[in-house]
Amino acid sequence: MAIPAVSEYSIRDVQRTLGLSRGMIRSLIESRYVTPKLGPHRSYRFSFSDLVVMRTAHDLIAAKVPARRVSRALKGLRAQLPDEPPLTALRVRALGDRVVVQDGSKQWDAGTGQYVLDFSVSAQGENLRLLPTPRPTGESAEDWFTRACELEERDDPEAIGAYERAIELDARFADSYVNLGRVLQERGRLREAEAVYRNGIAQCPSEALLHYNLGVLLEEMRRPQAALQAYRDALALQDDLADCHYNIALLYEAAGQPRAALRHLNAYRRLQSR
Repeated sequence: MAIPAVSEYSIRDVQRTLGLSRGMIRSLIESRYVTPKLGPHRSYRFSFSDLVVMRTAHDLIAAKVPARRVSRALKGLRAQLPDEPPLTALRVRALGDRVVVQDGSKQWDAGTGQYVLDFSVSAQGENLRLLPTPRPTGESAEDWFTRACELEERDDPEAIGAYERAIELDARFADSYVNLGRVLQERGRLREAEAVYRNGIAQCPSEALLHYNLGVLLEEMRRPQAALQAYRDALALQDDLADCHYNIALLYEAAGQPRAALRHLNAYRRLQSR
């Protein structure tokens, strides 16, 4: 729904444009995600950037993004937005774990967040309106996976969002979970990587590599018993994973179980000699 692109908006304007309830608007104000001005009769008056921030906050909260990350994303977003509607179309969306602002051909990172928001804010000429987030047409999960691999080769952080888009298109695309989890792990985002691997296992339970990668991650997180179970799950699906046997051998050795360690070390040597 379009409204005149004026310099200030009332609560009613916000409700009509963003589809937010009065209670949600007040909650966002109380959480200090926005700090509107007070107009006549102490009524709230919101700027254009307030509207964008409120809609972004609402969708991040609905996606269960932790409050600290929401605050960090919105702080970065606020710094990038004008108070007045721009002359060119402005879009705000989540891409991977970031809030991204796009103005025409220019695009920049406004903060963090691992969820895709299904809206854009468009402001051009005299109207402000919400638009569906543009999606590439005719592109498959495989297309997005290939793009993600290319981005990853260039060490481009946009690879994360591309892997997530591949998963969104095909929840059973095991390779996307494998690569996304690994990229997050390499960037030190261990809990997010664990969530990706576990989601992948839930969707693709017979993919041994997901269980193995989860085990490697859990070892890095200093959770040896959980890592051992993940490795066992991997071998139950594919018993010729040499590195998995080796890692289990080390865990058993550290746990004071030399006989169990030797059994897996011998399996590792046998597989390596093939």
